[in-house]
Amino acid sequence: MSNTPMAASPLTRAVLEIDEYASGLGWDQPARLFALVDTARLRVQEPALAAQLGLADDEPETTGLTPIEQDEIPTDKALDEFLGTIAWPDAVAGCALTVERLMLPPSAEAQVPKGLNEKKLAQWVAEHPDRQEVRMTVAVLRDGTRESALRLREKDAATEVLTGSDLVPGLAEALAATFVD
Repeated sequence: MSNTPMAASPLTRAVLEIDEYASGLGWDQPARLFALVDTARLRVQEPALAAQLGLADDEPETTGLTPIEQDEIPTDKALDEFLGTIAWPDAVAGCALTVERLMLPPSAEAQVPKGLNEKKLAQWVAEHPDRQEVRMTVAVLRDGTRESALRLREKDAATEVLTGSDLVPGLAEALAATFVD
């Protein structure tokens, strides 16, 4: 299904698979949350679910992670508040979130007017001429491993997706906190 590179780590492949899925849905989408489960374990413990997800028993890959989309994220609650309510069962190896945001270049930081509340700051960013729309997909594993993918709306192509473990550290921290007891 995916065009992700086979040489990449299982977490990188999962992040790129989620990015590809989100790309297929288009822009202006709500945030989406995914559980990441060990593919081999899923095939053994939940064969019916594995079959429903199109994971054939004869596929050679045994070290992969399968993203499973969760219920919709409520829009009436701040994302960080919502993430604070999540607890994952032991079968979940990690989680991922894809979310769209407006981003400014670092040079715009000096231009931010002082004393803006959150709503006015969001409005200022939305009206800034250098703003960029970005889709961020961030994933973390229970062991703390992280990966991210960033896709700019103006460069909306799989070959233009930037990946790295520290691209969105705040969101990665919030996701990692969902595994803390």
